[in-house]
Amino acid sequence: MAKIIKISKEEASRRLGDVPDGKHFWCHDGKLIKNIGELEKALNDMSDETFHYHLGEGRNDFSNWTRDVVGDNKLANDLSKAKSRIQASKAVAQRISFLKSKL
Repeated sequence: MAKIIKISKEEASRRLGDVPDGKHFWCHDGKLIKNIGELEKALNDMSDETFHYHLGEGRNDFSNWTRDVVGDNKLANDLSKAKSRIQASKAVAQRISFLKSKL
């Protein structure tokens, strides 16, 4: 059973904000992603080839970045289950909506 973690206004704001310099996500298509809002837009705009590059060979770069850099395990778990750009984008959009509701 998943444990429920209460997210403070400050934590929601931090997760929605830009990650520190040097921790940005470098997308295979050259885009630089600084926060989960930019991740959602990038997922909508990138090619399926770019999306699958970041999932190839047992990796899940989007999930790893959101867990290790953004610090959002819920979003990371949702992204690890996404099999398409559309599913991944929807997961990010839902998480952004949830986090904004905490502000």
